[in-house]
Amino acid sequence: MSQSSRRPFGSAWLWGAAAVAAVAVGIAGTVWLRPDRTEASSPAGAASGARALHLTVSSCGESWGSGGGRAAPGGAHSFTLVNGNVGDIEVQLQDVADGKVYLEIDGIGPGATGSGSAVLGNGRYRLVCFPADADPVAGPVVAVGGAPAGAALTPGVVPVTTNDLIPLAKEYGQWVSGRLPELQAEVRRLDVDARAGELDAAKRDWLTAHLSYEGLGAAYGAFGERGAAIDGVPASGKTALDDPGLTGFHKIEALLWAGTPAATVASATARLVSDVDALAADPGLDRIDPADLGLRAHEIVENAIQLELSGATDAGSHTNLATIDANLGGSAEALSLLAGLLRSRYPALADTQAALAASTRLVDGYRMADGSWAALSALSRPQREQLNASLDATAELLAPVAEITEPRKALQ
Repeated sequence: MSQSSRRPFGSAWLWGAAAVAAVAVGIAGTVWLRPDRTEASSPAGAASGARALHLTVSSCGESWGSGGGRAAPGGAHSFTLVNGNVGDIEVQLQDVADGKVYLEIDGIGPGATGSGSAVLGNGRYRLVCFPADADPVAGPVVAVGGAPAGAALTPGVVPVTTNDLIPLAKEYGQWVSGRLPELQAEVRRLDVDARAGELDAAKRDWLTAHLSYEGLGAAYGAFGERGAAIDGVPASGKTALDDPGLTGFHKIEALLWAGTPAATVASATARLVSDVDALAADPGLDRIDPADLGLRAHEIVENAIQLELSGATDAGSHTNLATIDANLGGSAEALSLLAGLLRSRYPALADTQAALAASTRLVDGYRMADGSWAALSALSRPQREQLNASLDATAELLAPVAEITEPRKALQ
């Protein structure tokens, strides 16, 4: 959970903050809630075969049924949405009966065009618009019937709101708060070891404390600069040993495993004690963004793959596998908080939980009887391939969790 990773990576499911919060997330060929694109252009630039529907603060498009009517056949439907408003508009395609969302297009700017598609089963659907400067408005209801048997329908998701997530974020904050005193005690033991010149003990206690911190993954956005001081990584072109601005766990790791004199190590451990105490005094857990819980559940594992499984953060201890184990535990904690929301929204929840557990068992198998861990370099090629495949599969299953639990506006 190194500080350089404290941002979403450019993965297949997250494209960044341009016009659409747009992503295709595929689990067994399933695509969740994603548009094709938005364009600041005329309707001619949008999806082929889609009739342009005009959006305003009082009208969320015309009826999009066959011939402009209130009925349409089941199957694939494409939508071209033209924003005639003076502000941005978000649009959802909803099932009238249960409020499930089958398509959303975010941030269609004034005069811009958004396009998207969904494969719809039998039911009654409508577009719902959320203008930035006005109340939500629902479009005409269209009855869809005659959906082809066996069609790969777009899954609908009951929207998760910020109010759904706020109590979970508070619960997670309380869990983190309960772990910080233990972390404080662990870094103090590390500091005592260093000041006493007991560097073998310091190595063991460094690992214990580092893994405790690494298990707090879903909270890192709230830690801010204190998180960088505690678990930062070297500046570009520097190593943990020669970066004079680096503090925290990775600086201490480099010093310990390079055989640096105890007095130098003790200076770094004293700074770590001070930084962890400051974090515990004001962890900023009230600043945990409720929207981050689902994102972090996936991102923690993705970061473990990109930073730990690659060995990029190894400053000499060769304990990346131990860190991955802690990261998996942090992801599981975040996922457990969200399970109540996900059970009715994500059919692959049980598979995701099983994949996390399987990956954890696999990584745990590289812990020795004396508490030490195998180095990545000690793994055979088949072992490495098995580990890579397990973590990749886990990350893939976690990706829709971030999408499904993204807070959405709801029609009152």
